Amino acid sequence: MVDEKKFEGAGSLKPGSHVLIDGEVCQVKSVEKSKPGKHGAAKVRVVAFNIFTGQKRGLLKGTDAEVEIPIIPKGTAHVVAIMGDVIQIMDIENYETYNAPKPAEIPGLASGVTVEYQKYGENVKITRKK
Repeated sequence: MVDEKKFEGAGSLKPGSHVLIDGEVCQVKSVEKSKPGKHGAAKVRVVAFNIFTGQKRGLLKGTDAEVEIPIIPKGTAHVVAIMGDVIQIMDIENYETYNAPKPAEIPGLASGVTVEYQKYGENVKITRKK
């Protein structure tokens, strides 16, 4: 399955939206727009965090430049096993298994628990317990 993405103008980004920065899925935290100068176009400065690793990323583009917006599929899965800091989950629709890092902010994860997850590329993140 190919990871889907669409293109939008950088000026349309808002806090909370997702954007691809250097091929990594990031959630926008702040957007700052500058006015056009004497010889240039207006620019947008974006601060975002990778949704899978938490790493801070920055983006500086013209407001009319295109940016890639990832289409991140969400799924429902059962927890199969907990192996230290890694949780193995199995999708309840297609029975594929994935290894995801154990989220510190979601307590009470155990075998048999139903969770919601996001996947993009090889990255998988458990978002909440159902």
